[in-house]
Amino acid sequence: MAVKVYKPTSPGMRGMSTLAYRELAKKRPEKALTLPKKRISGRNTKGRITVRRRGGGHKRLYRIIDFRRDKHNIPAKVVAIEYDPNRSANIALLNHVDGEKRYILAPEGLRVGDTLMSGEDVDIRVGNALPLRSMPLGTFIHNIEMKPGKGGQLVRAAGGYAQLMAKEGDYATIKMPSGEIRLVHQNCYATIGQVGNIDHENVSIGKAGRSRWLGRRPKVRGVAMNPVDHPHGGGEGKSKGGNHPMSPWGMPTKGYKTRRERPSDKYILKRRK
Repeated sequence: MAVKVYKPTSPGMRGMSTLAYRELAKKRPEKALTLPKKRISGRNTKGRITVRRRGGGHKRLYRIIDFRRDKHNIPAKVVAIEYDPNRSANIALLNHVDGEKRYILAPEGLRVGDTLMSGEDVDIRVGNALPLRSMPLGTFIHNIEMKPGKGGQLVRAAGGYAQLMAKEGDYATIKMPSGEIRLVHQNCYATIGQVGNIDHENVSIGKAGRSRWLGRRPKVRGVAMNPVDHPHGGGEGKSKGGNHPMSPWGMPTKGYKTRRERPSDKYILKRRK
């Protein structure tokens, strides 16, 4: 999908770019596959803001995506490739031969009219879903399960792909887009190919209002605040007082590890750094 650049007819248009959506279907999403999406604006289940600078933005309908790909050995035809406001990747509408419709993440190279399948013995072609044990080494994959049958959790953003590096015992070695190398059970399913909409990273927002459409609110620098509001605040002139970078509550940022140890950590062979 090409990037569309505008003439600088105003300060907001200067340097702004969008994606050219010529390849996408000009239609409403499939009604049976949508849900209303409540805005939580960065709040947790207790109603407290845990992610700052979220709120506002355009209304969205949630598209129900088939991350499991559990309709095995039933051919499906690609009816349309559509825009999804809830993710960076585009989505593809599949019409199975038994009449059921489902959305999946649209991989790069998928076209309207293609036929896709999922199962253990299906062809190695873009968009098909197979268990890792049925794939040849070196295959580019996305939408990878971490537990068999749970549905794809890894590599779902636009342009992302992982590579199947090795198989040994019950586990396959996968190189992630971040450079991390981890083990995943060979019974886990993944989809062949790279996630589409590769040019998503080349889009320039261009103006503040466009960030607001996406639900992103302004960010105020700590050094621009008063000492009562932030550890970097106050001082004569522009100064952060000799502190290491930290949050408003005094927690170090920029390199300070806050990630808890998780059960899946033992499957990481090499960290992304």
